[in-house]
Amino acid sequence: MGLFGATSANMLEMIGVGPFITIPILLSKANGPQAIFGWVLGAIVAVCDGMVWAELGAAMPGSGGPYRYLSEAYGPQRLGRMMSFLFIWETIFLAPLSIGSGAVGFAQYARFLWPAMSPTGERLIAVAVCAAITILVYRDIRHVQKLSVLMWLVVLATVGWICFAGLSHFNPHQAFAFPPGSLKPSRALFFGLGGATLIAMYDFGGYNNVCFFAGEVKQPERTVPRSIIISVVVVAALYLSMNISILGVVPWHSAAQSKSIISDFITRLYGYRAAQVATALVLWTTLASIFAVLLGYSRVPYAAARDGRFFRAFARLHPQHQFPTFSVVFFGVTSAFASLLDLDVLINALIVIQILIQFMAQILAVTLIRKNRPDISRPFEMPLYPLTSIIAFLGWLYILIASGWGYIGAALALLVLGIAAFFWRAKRRAEWPFQPAMEVPA
Repeated sequence: MGLFGATSANMLEMIGVGPFITIPILLSKANGPQAIFGWVLGAIVAVCDGMVWAELGAAMPGSGGPYRYLSEAYGPQRLGRMMSFLFIWETIFLAPLSIGSGAVGFAQYARFLWPAMSPTGERLIAVAVCAAITILVYRDIRHVQKLSVLMWLVVLATVGWICFAGLSHFNPHQAFAFPPGSLKPSRALFFGLGGATLIAMYDFGGYNNVCFFAGEVKQPERTVPRSIIISVVVVAALYLSMNISILGVVPWHSAAQSKSIISDFITRLYGYRAAQVATALVLWTTLASIFAVLLGYSRVPYAAARDGRFFRAFARLHPQHQFPTFSVVFFGVTSAFASLLDLDVLINALIVIQILIQFMAQILAVTLIRKNRPDISRPFEMPLYPLTSIIAFLGWLYILIASGWGYIGAALALLVLGIAAFFWRAKRRAEWPFQPAMEVPA
């Protein structure tokens, strides 16, 4: 892939069903249009965290992404073994949650076109979507690039239409009708804004997608950073424009109760027929997004298995087209099961698990590599270091605290199980930290 294909793959994952189904959730968590500030904070965290990914991705562009970053930063023969294992362990749970959430969102919007759909029918559609994208990704990367670009153009056209429609009928007094006292510093504002920022980060997620298949990208030392930065800046501008535009047309009280906000938004402006077209475009956008997610995640356990650090089945490649067959099918099947869960559970679990097990550790990895690994070339260095990485770390910490102890406890339990699984496997294979003393590398 070149810059155009890599950027489109990032943006496809970012502009999925997320902003189309989460606007009501953000408004509910913040209890008003001040949810917009959740988008602003999310954009700041995404830009700073994107710089972290850009520096690491340019320095270590092989397939696998964080699997390699964490291993090299924390010591590939010692603690790095456990850190990279934990990332793969996390991915086994995260990929189905991410793809499953997109499939559930697809099914919810499909209900607008088929109002009589039963809850069982909605679940079956979500499962069918997972099967469809598995078939689409099961092919050569060159064909995937062509599909990515085609889908990306439709995605941009959809978001552009929504922004134009909203801005041309924009009511600023309605868009910024903050409830009295809603911006006053308080516990409610702290947790409400934090919850809104968590949802915003779910929508921004995907700017790092290129890092998972960077080994299949042309000139990765230049393409990876550029594709990440372009994706974050463009999508942040589109998201803020789209959300403000919608609030300028649909009162926030009504928007907070909507199950298909884009469909309701277009219905108010152009009628039901136009809303049907908009809904079809949202469905296409959703399918394109989870297509990109499966493409990226399927390369992660493949890289680990190829290095002998994960189950060998994930290292299987197609004999002719050289893509990871078992990994693609595995995530397709597990995503179908995940799509049976509620959307709110999928989103919150997805973000909290990543923060606790990966994102914070990865930000520290930049400092460790700069300090301890002069042998690793860094063709791209984030600007304003270390301020950029500090902002990213504090942003993730704020979101984690505001998420609630239930999700934090579940993520901690998953982390403990992962550590236990690592030590169990290491002991069976006589690897660090169970190597004979004489075999431990200096």
